[in-house]
Order: sequence, then C-alpha cells, then structure tokens
Amino acid sequence: MTASAPLTVLCHPRCSTCAKALAWLDEHGIEYHWRSIIEENPSSDELSRWIPTSGLSIRRFFNTSGMAYRSQNVKAQLDDWEKTLSPAEVQTKAIDLLSTDGMLCKRPLILDAEGNFVAVGFKVAEWEAALL
Repeated sequence: MTASAPLTVLCHPRCSTCAKALAWLDEHGIEYHWRSIIEENPSSDELSRWIPTSGLSIRRFFNTSGMAYRSQNVKAQLDDWEKTLSPAEVQTKAIDLLSTDGMLCKRPLILDAEGNFVAVGFKVAEWEAALL
C-alpha cells in the first residue's frame, strides 16, 4: 500500500516509540495527521472497524507493558473471558475495555484515510512493506 491520503497516527506525546515512528514517517515524506491517544482515545466503533481490518488478534491492540494494563489486571480478565465467553463476546468486551482508556492501547496505531490499512506498534520492516 502506498499512502495516497494522509495517515492518521494515534500516539502518546511522551512515547519514545511514537517519536521514532513519527521521525520515520517524516524521513520518508509520508503525510500524517497526529492524534493524541490520550485526549482522543479510540472509540468502540472505531476499534470495531480497525481490529478486523488489521488482521490482528484483539490482544495485539493492548499495551501489555503499560501501567494501566497491569493495574487493571487485563491479562487475567482476557484469560477469564476466553474461558467463559464466545469469541464474539470476548471481542466485544475487550473493545469496550480498550475504548475506556487510551493508555490501554498499543501505540502507535496508524490507519489510512480509506480504512483499508491498520497497523499497531512500530516495526520498520512492516511499515516499509506497507507504506513505501
């Protein structure tokens, strides 16, 4: 995919990985719109569209190294849900949880204007393959 319209990049202002990702986009002349994942965290509706588009599991959207993830014991919640609920119910509950706090979301989260491309985290090889 070559980005024709500016990407939207959801980042935390003090995240070093986000800073590296933005620098990479700038270095490659890729236009983007920056969105604070804290002030304007993803909504349930957005996540419900983005997760299937990404092709990733719901767990990949969680910032597993973050304090919010650990303090809310999210891993145990997800494990419990997976034991007792259908996959669709787990997805719904996980999306609802993610939408409550941008600090729970892995970042950066990037998407194209058309809604055909979603990526989570910054992996240079993946970004090169998808964006260059």
